[in-house]
Amino acid sequence: MVTLKLEGVGALYGRRLAVANVTTPKLRAGEIVAVIGPNGAGKSTLFRRIAGLLQGPGTVSLEGSRKGRSAISYMPQDTGANAVLSVYESILLARKRDRSWYVGDDDLRLIDEIMAALDIAEIGFSDLGALSGGQRQLVSIAQTLVREPEVMLMDEPTSALDLHRQVDVLDLMRQEARGRGILVLIAIHDLNQALRFADKVLVIANGLMQACGTSSEVITANMLREVYHIEARVEKCSRDYDHVIVDGRAA
Repeated sequence: MVTLKLEGVGALYGRRLAVANVTTPKLRAGEIVAVIGPNGAGKSTLFRRIAGLLQGPGTVSLEGSRKGRSAISYMPQDTGANAVLSVYESILLARKRDRSWYVGDDDLRLIDEIMAALDIAEIGFSDLGALSGGQRQLVSIAQTLVREPEVMLMDEPTSALDLHRQVDVLDLMRQEARGRGILVLIAIHDLNQALRFADKVLVIANGLMQACGTSSEVITANMLREVYHIEARVEKCSRDYDHVIVDGRAA
């Protein structure tokens, strides 16, 4: 079972320490970890540091992996899609990255399964440049999943999707995490979705980790007041998950 642990992790932009001293418990395969915080808090920077794209102090410890650091796949918010390729070609190219260029039946079967699960099979032969923002996000998720990562870092993967598709995608990611034994870290703004789908929540504000634990432990009225500067209450709306109700008043 893969685990990821951050110890005193920081991230540097040039000489500036943009994120500092992030320490987590062991995050385990099969879990969804929501990374939340205000805009500009450092969520994307932390993901880039974990992915090895930025340098900085501290230790990113990956244990139990079959692939080492290549087990970590990072899906940025801006995917920079290559308009020359079709959807299917782009997913196949992602599948063969760092692998033999031989395309076997297993490759094609996995691609078909993931495209079907994301409901994008019908746009398989469309050019990437002709897609909507939401469709490009779904293709980017497929490109990430098809690499069979052990750790997925997903930066705002549902920001361009309507509410129905957001729920579908987050439900799929929970199924993939548990079914394939993937640790999934998702930067997300919707706290209701974090409460509904995440096993753990990591809060970043001003480049510092404010809390890390279960969603019910972390997303509290006090945290919302201190980090988001809003007055809110968290109420149970079903046996399955909590719900945030915002009173609409600045703290």
